[in-house]
Amino acid sequence: MNDWFHKQGGRDRFINWLALDSKLNSALGESWSRIKDYWNAGSSYFARYQLVGWRRLLNEFASESLTMMFGGFVVLYALALPAFQEFDESKFQTGKYAVTFLDVNGNEIGKRGILHNDAVPLDQIPDVLIKATLATEDRRFFEHYGIDVFGTLRAFLTNVQANEVVQGGSTLTQQLAKNLFLSSERSLQRKIKELFLAFLLESRYSKRQILKLYFDRAYMGGGTFGVEAASQYYFGKSVRDINMAEAAMLAGLFKAPTKYSPLVDLAASRARTNQVLDNLVDAGYYTAGQVHAARMNPAKIVENRTTTSPDWFLDWAYEEVQRLAEGKGQYVLTARTTVDLTLQRQAEEALNAALKRNGKTDHFDSGAIVVMEPDGKVRAIVGGPDYGESQFNRATHAKRQPGSSFKVYVYATAMENGYTPDTIVRDASRSCGNWRPSNYGGRGGSGARLPLWQALARSLNTVATELSFAVGRDKVIEMTKRLGIQGVKKTCSMALGDGGLTVLEHTGGFATFANDGKSSRPYGILDITTSKGDLLYSRERDEPPPKQVVSKKVAEEMNTMLYRVVNGGTGGRANLDFTNVAGKTGTSTGPKDAWFMGFTGKYVCGVWVGNDDNRPMRPGVTGGHQAAPIWHDLMTVAHTDMDIPDIPGIPTHPRQVEERQRLAALKAAQVAAGIESPKASDAKSEKIMPDKTRAVLTSLVSALRKAEGAPDEPVTDPSYAKPSDKKPGTSGTGSETPKDKSKPRPDRRATLLDESQDDLALPAAPSSRSASSSVRAQ
Repeated sequence: MNDWFHKQGGRDRFINWLALDSKLNSALGESWSRIKDYWNAGSSYFARYQLVGWRRLLNEFASESLTMMFGGFVVLYALALPAFQEFDESKFQTGKYAVTFLDVNGNEIGKRGILHNDAVPLDQIPDVLIKATLATEDRRFFEHYGIDVFGTLRAFLTNVQANEVVQGGSTLTQQLAKNLFLSSERSLQRKIKELFLAFLLESRYSKRQILKLYFDRAYMGGGTFGVEAASQYYFGKSVRDINMAEAAMLAGLFKAPTKYSPLVDLAASRARTNQVLDNLVDAGYYTAGQVHAARMNPAKIVENRTTTSPDWFLDWAYEEVQRLAEGKGQYVLTARTTVDLTLQRQAEEALNAALKRNGKTDHFDSGAIVVMEPDGKVRAIVGGPDYGESQFNRATHAKRQPGSSFKVYVYATAMENGYTPDTIVRDASRSCGNWRPSNYGGRGGSGARLPLWQALARSLNTVATELSFAVGRDKVIEMTKRLGIQGVKKTCSMALGDGGLTVLEHTGGFATFANDGKSSRPYGILDITTSKGDLLYSRERDEPPPKQVVSKKVAEEMNTMLYRVVNGGTGGRANLDFTNVAGKTGTSTGPKDAWFMGFTGKYVCGVWVGNDDNRPMRPGVTGGHQAAPIWHDLMTVAHTDMDIPDIPGIPTHPRQVEERQRLAALKAAQVAAGIESPKASDAKSEKIMPDKTRAVLTSLVSALRKAEGAPDEPVTDPSYAKPSDKKPGTSGTGSETPKDKSKPRPDRRATLLDESQDDLALPAAPSSRSASSSVRAQ
């Protein structure tokens, strides 16, 4: 038998397995022997340093300490990282712009920003104000490094003894950190951020710089920021000139400016001032005799100041001005805004009334409202329950889960991809990984077949989710971007509103449908002028016309579906009896957020309620039960007449049809009787009253005033001036009328036009007494 493997040394030419095995065993044995030798040698060497007794205990303690320090460093870094991410250098640059805000008619409504040449240096701030602030807010300010451990413990013990919060443990630096970077939510996370930001501020700024920032940036009530603005607002003079009583009153405002404002509650303000004076004595800055005069002679407040200011709106408008004026080299500006002060007040009252009525029982303490016109003109913004307590604007900066109110974007995408309101769908959805949608209450889809409009009216989660899968979630995201909503992420439950939206951008998205599919980006600035009067920005001039971002057909189909949500669906409590309403409710998991987004032909309004710390509300709370009634109450008072446009795609409301028929019949009767309403052409041709007639009427009014015992004052009509005498800022007689400067000059032509439209208003018959009073006032 031939063995080809052994021929001519064949085995040796491949691998000598025996030799390889021998070498491998030898190498491993030698390596193991050397390792044992090295180990024994090392053990013998280190045996010389073996510690026993107290030395070993000390060594173990040091080792464990280093380990714990390293672990603590890792934990501190993890806790500090979110706080450092909140730190924003731009927060210190708010003095770059100084903006005066006007309403639509040109009346001043507030200011934002700080003029550098108007800011009072710390050396010129009265010593009594500094001492009153330190004695009340932080007595150990110059001794601690951002955190006052002893002060915190003292406040804790005092609060425990009183069984209520009577002292705060936050240092002045912590308060500054909160004012600059954080909201006022009461949560452990916010407090941890505040601590680390306080350390950061102390490391980067001196004590004097921190104190100056605190005096300049603290909110002091009435829309004022900083002690200089507050002194001008409350006392009508610079902070340089205030006395002890006035300084004590200002120092008492830092804690709760709205609660202790003398223009809101004078008794509470006086009590708080006395407490500050007691603090001055307790801290050893003054004696009881030195503060006695301040107790006996309290601060005198300037009474001719408004106590209301659209602060939420102005904060957002200030951000808009900075965006529009960026890079144009102008910093002292005047901006004319879109705010409606009456509507702003009504929105604030509607939110706070709901919080007082249902907040405790339903476990929510916060909310936000935005009201705009269909083209995006923002008329009111409410960013929270109390601006004095927290200036964080929840309407423009808080991103909350919109819940089912997000479904409008999913359904609109479906409409663009061949669906109609009458398309039949099933109450079911496919799974996405391990997740499967369920309807409200945890119920799964029933599998029933129903039209698409009914699925939206009933707010079925299964149908919305299936639609997002069928048309493509990327298309839904593209739809939201077209409507001005950014940051929506592609997730399995995206159709159910699992992302975060602000009330402002969500309201702008709904406004697109009210605007018949045209882009409706929220705006609040009409024009901006420089200190020299030059026009820096004009919306009419500088902004392009709105684009058709959604087809009219899709917008009208969506409006009819949203109309059915209010008339027979989850939004029934938002229905109005005088005009049509279209909208959608929304409730997030928990429930943590309750929404109602809706519109009439005149206004688009978004309402959100919840908790700042994201705590769940009472089980069973929904957008239809809480947010929709707020929307209804606000819109009821917001519409002051029946001149309301129709919602695209929805027939005119029966009440509006009746009103228009009544006006048409009234006009026909006037024409038949030979009576016609004044027209614009008639107004244009109207002549100014002759001087002789005016002189007779003036003498008659003067005689009547004498008969009533009133002082005889010259009567002037600011709307009248001879062509040769009429000058800016002067009356018809050529004399200056300062108190009328801020008010628009009455236009007789506009008056006639208004009179011709009086029949459009809701009927209201003035009494004879009010009519005579108005004559005397004129």
